[in-house]
Amino acid sequence: MLRHLLVTLALAASLASAAQAQAPAAPPAAAITTHSGLFNGQPVTYRAAVEAWRVSPGEGAASGQIITTSYVRTDPPAGPRPVIFLFNGGPGASTTPLHFGAFGPKRRLGEGAAQQMVDNPDSPLDAADLVFIDPVGTGYSRPLNPDDGQAFWTPNGDALSVKAVIADWLAAHGREASPRYVLGQSYGTTRAALIAHHGADLNLDGVLLFALVARPPGFEMPYVTSLPSFAASAWSHGRIPREGRSAQDVYDQAVQFARTDYVSALIAGASLPPAEMAAVAQAMSALIGLPTDLILEKNLRLSRADFYLNLLKDQGLRTGQLDTRATRPLDAPAQRPPYDDPGLSYTPPRPPGEVTGALPVSAAGLSAVESYFKEHLGFATAETYESLNLEVNAAWTWGQGEDEANQRLAEAMAANPRLRVFWAAGLFDLSTPAYAGRYMLDQAGVPAERLTAALFASGHSVFVDPEGLTRLSAAVRSFVAP
Repeated sequence: MLRHLLVTLALAASLASAAQAQAPAAPPAAAITTHSGLFNGQPVTYRAAVEAWRVSPGEGAASGQIITTSYVRTDPPAGPRPVIFLFNGGPGASTTPLHFGAFGPKRRLGEGAAQQMVDNPDSPLDAADLVFIDPVGTGYSRPLNPDDGQAFWTPNGDALSVKAVIADWLAAHGREASPRYVLGQSYGTTRAALIAHHGADLNLDGVLLFALVARPPGFEMPYVTSLPSFAASAWSHGRIPREGRSAQDVYDQAVQFARTDYVSALIAGASLPPAEMAAVAQAMSALIGLPTDLILEKNLRLSRADFYLNLLKDQGLRTGQLDTRATRPLDAPAQRPPYDDPGLSYTPPRPPGEVTGALPVSAAGLSAVESYFKEHLGFATAETYESLNLEVNAAWTWGQGEDEANQRLAEAMAANPRLRVFWAAGLFDLSTPAYAGRYMLDQAGVPAERLTAALFASGHSVFVDPEGLTRLSAAVRSFVAP
């Protein structure tokens, strides 16, 4: 897997330096508007605020500006009101998928110029206030000067700047006593773990991890932890007999096999007798739908590329990585990563149903996202919204603690007995396989009694299926309930 192909972009070394990014001339004025909606069947009035915060990547004067979009219920029921701080991954990805695909009060439907913003009845705004954070280089957030960006584009510089925004938002809005949670998707799970590590002063109540970044080490575990996702994906394409089994059933059977016969065979290595190797290969073939000969050719060690390039090879197709339900021809014209992955923009068919609250098409020709901020929320800025900034990804400095992030999260939990973790994963995600996430949480020492796990028959973004979004939103409501 390309290092951090995560919601979703891949390293693009040929891109120009991100230092060329334009710096904001001055902080835009905060935009505050009032709205109403129906969420989880409840009528809710809320205040939307788009605000600019000056930040540093640690020590020193502020050298960047982060824009947040918050939604605060103005008619909350009595009792503590949780607040969730949300961010996406990349690095270099804005909050767009979480904001307009999952939890914001409006969701984006359609493609290209036909996109529009409509009501999102699955937003958990009835139960918690929401603050969407676009890190420096994404959304409307920028370094103050072109040369200032690099300090933010490291795991710790990034995490410290976002942590500072969380602290500033809580203080500015008088919410220091509120239950508070951070929610990260994909690389955002690394950011969330590092925020928990650096942010003892935040007194977090919980960390929510969607599509956890986890790279099990060793000669065996990278293969062991990918196998269950291979099996679920083979089930989704009908390449193994379903026999009344669900995707979850097949996944669970593959986990059991991976933890027993498969890992034992890999540990044995060259000392494994040929007959036993053949038996394991046949069992793998029955689970994951690849030919026994190919599995033997690979010495039982199948990379993710081995799987997604071969599962449907007889049909001239490959599957996606981010969502294996997506396909494209094997001989399709080459594209620059991450756009070569058919799973990048995969959206399953949406069942017919009523769509309400559609915002008008921009008279100024703005995209749906730009129109939402500038025309619906009244945010006055000359910046262009950066949904996916590959230049930031190319400029990212690795090797500064990201591989130990899950361990740091476990240490934060040991220091704060109140801190809990919610983990969600898709069974059809090869970029951050579900079992790899659970394995690394277990190995890091995250206490099982303080971990809430939710698996979905979906890909990397578990909320792209309508029923998945409804279930996910309900699980999040339950997790943050006072």
